[in-house]
Amino acid sequence: MTEQRIPVWVQALDPLSQVGLVHTLRVRPEVCLLSDDELDVLVARRTAPPGVALVAVDALDASAIQVLREVTRRGCQRTVLIGGDEVLLGAVDLGVSGVLRRADATPDRVVRLVQAAAANDVSLPPVLLGRLLGTVSRLPAPPKQSVLSDRETQVLRLVADGKDTQEIARTLSYSERTVKNVLHDVTSRLQLRNRSHAVAYALRQGLI
Repeated sequence: MTEQRIPVWVQALDPLSQVGLVHTLRVRPEVCLLSDDELDVLVARRTAPPGVALVAVDALDASAIQVLREVTRRGCQRTVLIGGDEVLLGAVDLGVSGVLRRADATPDRVVRLVQAAAANDVSLPPVLLGRLLGTVSRLPAPPKQSVLSDRETQVLRLVADGKDTQEIARTLSYSERTVKNVLHDVTSRLQLRNRSHAVAYALRQGLI
């Protein structure tokens, strides 16, 4: 059975990046590119496979924020952001599904991140997680708050280690559904956008 192609909507602030990403993805069998109108149709069809917005920016400025808001306005639930380190660290708090450093954006890596976002199975790249940890370590330690159960803490620690759902389930002897339910409960209860946002929140609150 042929695997279903992932719908991808590309948005870049500069024409060169837009053309480059479109050219890169057009030939990939794992994805299909969407126009603005096609994205609107996809979102309207609630039974359609989840689309992924692929956004490339140079800085997390007003223009970039506007693009990310446009993605949300159009109803796209999953966003992958390509940019520099500082852009990506700031983007975690905006609830993007996945981030990729521009220097690491090879065609294969872009496609793998899109696939992970479509499966709602994204974690921070180790180099960015290291920088986030470094930022957190320089802040005054916040008071510990018992807002995470032991199981939630275990799962988020493994997400922070770069594990995907299958690896977390195998490590903790849970089903993949249980892992997804744990992450959904955390993000819903704490009003966070996704698992990357949950990891950032837990790190900054000193919970993991």
